[in-house]
Amino acid sequence: MAIGLEDKKAIVADVNETASNALSLVIADARGVNVTDMTALRKLARENKVHLRVVRNTLAKRAFEGTEFACVNDALVGPSLFGFSMEDPGAAARLFKDFAKDNANFEVKALSVGGKKLEAAQIDALAKLPTREQALGMLANVMLAPVTKLVRTFNEVPTKVTRVVAAVRDQKQDAA
Repeated sequence: MAIGLEDKKAIVADVNETASNALSLVIADARGVNVTDMTALRKLARENKVHLRVVRNTLAKRAFEGTEFACVNDALVGPSLFGFSMEDPGAAARLFKDFAKDNANFEVKALSVGGKKLEAAQIDALAKLPTREQALGMLANVMLAPVTKLVRTFNEVPTKVTRVVAAVRDQKQDAA
């Protein structure tokens, strides 16, 4: 069934709004993946705050105009499944990478983050990005390290003084 002009405009506007708010985009070819697996993928995507969309390539090209994902236009060939990461830039990449391990027919075509297009082989770089919580934990560790070292240094001074006094005491006891 053909899509009317108004429906196409609504799709383009919806995808453009999603793309404007997304942190990263992963494009995959899902031909040959069965319905049960796709349903499971959609469920995982909702849990990870990843928006999945299947849109005609011509409509996607129009929707990506004026967004940082305009760089992926040359990858829009054949059927495309778009995964937009809304909160964590690596969420869609991790989701698609894990899904591709179990489904031989699922193929990642391209990635985009920060206005730059990455090839499908670079999915590991995007998938290994830490989540927000992991990044905050790493930042806290970096900030806490100097304080911890300072406390250890301050704690060593009285310990050394105590050892010196004990050594002098032992030396005087041995001499007597």
